[in-house]
Amino acid sequence: MSIITLFSGSFCNENPVIEEVISRTGYRLIDDTQVVAEASRLSEMDESKIMRAFSAGTSVFNKFTNEKERSIAFLKKALGELIPDDNALVTCFCGQLIPKNVNHILRVCLIASIKYRITAASRDQGLSHKDAAKLVQKREEDCSAWIDMLFNQSDPWDASLYDIVIPADKMTPADAATLIADNAVSDVVRRSESSKQALADFRLAVGVEAALAREGHNVAVSAKDGSITITINKHVLMLSRLQDELRSLAEQVPGVKGVETKVGQDFHKSDIYRKHDFEMPSKVLLVDDEREFVQTLSERLILRDMGPAVAYDGESALNLISEDEPEVIIVDLKMPGIDGLEVLRKVKETRPEIEVIILTGHGHEADRELCMKLGAFAYLQKPLDINELSEIIKKANEKIQRKKASKP
Repeated sequence: MSIITLFSGSFCNENPVIEEVISRTGYRLIDDTQVVAEASRLSEMDESKIMRAFSAGTSVFNKFTNEKERSIAFLKKALGELIPDDNALVTCFCGQLIPKNVNHILRVCLIASIKYRITAASRDQGLSHKDAAKLVQKREEDCSAWIDMLFNQSDPWDASLYDIVIPADKMTPADAATLIADNAVSDVVRRSESSKQALADFRLAVGVEAALAREGHNVAVSAKDGSITITINKHVLMLSRLQDELRSLAEQVPGVKGVETKVGQDFHKSDIYRKHDFEMPSKVLLVDDEREFVQTLSERLILRDMGPAVAYDGESALNLISEDEPEVIIVDLKMPGIDGLEVLRKVKETRPEIEVIILTGHGHEADRELCMKLGAFAYLQKPLDINELSEIIKKANEKIQRKKASKP
């Protein structure tokens, strides 16, 4: 038998089609929600953070945290554990994670014209045409980014990616399900020994990839009959040391018979390989209208293995807080518009777990007392001692990690 993957545009009657396919085949349904829940269990990351991997947008902190890459590594690991050898229907984004050499898979695309989808969104969600168009466009962007990342293909609905492309605006869910079910029993997608081995290789590779991600590494992993190949695609100064560490970690994964490391085609580009250090602050937001000061401060913190992002005014900072979830904020007290005091107030009202460090070049004792009363972690005078600031950021980060560890 086979495995079916179904990737769909929004508002393409995907739910009725899925229900019909399950009814006709008796296949086990595996959707993104199940895979995300299992990935969360395996990685101990929040489900909401893992779900962000499917979004076209990437956090400004991701180059320091590698959260998106870590999420995808554990999504693969979770899928490898959930998916049986055959008789499964894998829907949405996660179905695209199964490699092409697993050839007992019927890859199905369900798509319709933009006009059809906007009309369906407006009708089903009770939205205006404008809001429906935005909703459809957001899903389109997410699908495009996902397929581009996985296959370097800008069009998520390109027929070359699939065995069957079904026009949802021209075929009923029942007819679409019949077409899928009939093709799922074709000899072309019947499981063979080589295809079964390819699936076993996938499970082993993603197990190694997740083990490396758990230790802060972001590398490509493939497997062949128990032999692992790890590809390093960013430049690293101490290559042999990194290779030794990767081999040592990979060899501990059950089923691994041998490990080879190599550099990839992007190794000699300007990007520097950065292992994520889970002990260091990696989501620090710097907010100051003095651009030269804050840019210099950012560079000095990066040299200390911290992960800063920058905003130049209070309004931008508050928008970034809602989207990118910083853990420590360093904000200037006096700024035009929304100042540091207002940022502190709003953060502590809405995200009290964020630690806020106030900076000032001309504050008074009354300002310090008010800031500390409102929940500031520290109140510092400019000019800054970078070593003192670094220690305070680390202490704020330690407090945050203790709180996280104490949660049930």
